[in-house]
Amino acid sequence: MPRISIDLPEQFAFTTDLSIYVGHINYGNHLDNAMLISLVSEAQMRFFAALGYPEGRIDGLVTLIADAAVQYRSEAFRGEVMAVSMAASDFNPKGCDLVWRMAEKSSGREVARGKTGIVFFELATRRLAAMPEEFRQRVSNGMGIG
Repeated sequence: MPRISIDLPEQFAFTTDLSIYVGHINYGNHLDNAMLISLVSEAQMRFFAALGYPEGRIDGLVTLIADAAVQYRSEAFRGEVMAVSMAASDFNPKGCDLVWRMAEKSSGREVARGKTGIVFFELATRRLAAMPEEFRQRVSNGMGIG
């Protein structure tokens, strides 16, 4: 029985493919947990780029990780290609959750699922900021994603 439960949406707004390289592998000869988070971070940046924010800056703001949860489902190995799917949910005035699923592309075997809570941050003032309304609209309805 899983210690945490992460519900996935019926549809994801975005999917990208990421390859597992030797640097992602740990002493158990499978994907290292820290490298999984790194891959999800790359998928997040690609998601933002697909929304029209290629530098990760959203209306002059950056996003910070407020919390993260991962539920591992199976191993991943060097040479496999992962399809990482992502969608936004649980909106609040300062941020939202990015819910994601990682699956081996050719077989569809689920490797992990998770959610990352993000908040918006203004670097100049070093303070949390309100989520830009345009961002909320784009992630809510998948605008700008191919």
